[in-house]
Amino acid sequence: MRITPGMFSTADYLERKTGEDGIGRLSYLQSLVTEFQDTTEEECREQVLANLANFAYDPINYEHFKKLNIVDLFLDCLDESNPKLIEFAIGGICNCCLDKELKEHIIDNAGIDLVIKCLSSPEESTVMSAVTSLMYLITPKSQGAICTLPVVECMLRFSKCNNVPLSNLASVFLQDYCTTAQVEEAKQVQMSLSAQFSTEKT
Repeated sequence: MRITPGMFSTADYLERKTGEDGIGRLSYLQSLVTEFQDTTEEECREQVLANLANFAYDPINYEHFKKLNIVDLFLDCLDESNPKLIEFAIGGICNCCLDKELKEHIIDNAGIDLVIKCLSSPEESTVMSAVTSLMYLITPKSQGAICTLPVVECMLRFSKCNNVPLSNLASVFLQDYCTTAQVEEAKQVQMSLSAQFSTEKT
């Protein structure tokens, strides 16, 4: 979902329109967070987290996100065993991590390692959100932690995959955020692994 310019014009408009009874946006988000924390039904948790991830599209919500620690909830869910919760959580992070304060919060709270773990997910949407999030999270301070050899090698593999959107995204990552030396080192790792695999087969 993309927000059309002018769709939500002012915070006052949002406050009047949010929720079935026109309750305030902050109150509504608080009710979602409380519901997520209180319920034990996985399907309900998935639906609530998906809703929170959708609210992450609109920058007007970010002050509320900060008050309610919603990004921390997303980060916590990246450690869940339920792949749907992980998918919605990384989607939420991807949607809001361009905000300067939220970006710093994610970086300062071990978020980079949690996002990198999502690169190994079997869910394509989770991987796409993780790659995009890493691109958004790159700063002079975080680049060294993100553009590590395993990540660069992973992006190299993605750049050759059959999923065209993922392949294109990984290619942009390699071109815009990695040095030639880093890419070459990753290629050497792949060649070494390929040679080792060929030897083991024979």
